[in-house]
Amino acid sequence: MSKELIEYLKLFHGAFNTIIMLLIVYQGALGLKIRKSPDPPLNIIKRHRKIGPVAVVLGITGFFAGMNIAFLDHGRIFKYPLHFMCGLMIAMLLITTYIISKKIKGPETYWRNRHFAVGILIVLVYALQVLLGLGIVL
Repeated sequence: MSKELIEYLKLFHGAFNTIIMLLIVYQGALGLKIRKSPDPPLNIIKRHRKIGPVAVVLGITGFFAGMNIAFLDHGRIFKYPLHFMCGLMIAMLLITTYIISKKIKGPETYWRNRHFAVGILIVLVYALQVLLGLGIVL
């Protein structure tokens, strides 16, 4: 595979995952609206529930794409270990928040609070991941 194509794949990977991060932030904003409202609008709840699984799949796809690009470019996936570990952590947190979301029932706060905390952690690690990625590309 040509080095030029790999460079384009790196840029696409970064752009794709930045868009996914923004989608996750939007998802979090919807979640906050639901959380803060005593009687949240049904359309916001439905949108939050519809976007969540899609964001999880897209985030995990971005992680595997990054692994493949690193392997194609360097012959190993650990060329950038901190970036790899943050990506792995994001993928695991995305799966965790999805599993937790399935346990949320009614107004109960136990699982909602865990879902919220993991969501905040996802946004923070994504922000770090973008900075690490920019350090790789630039």
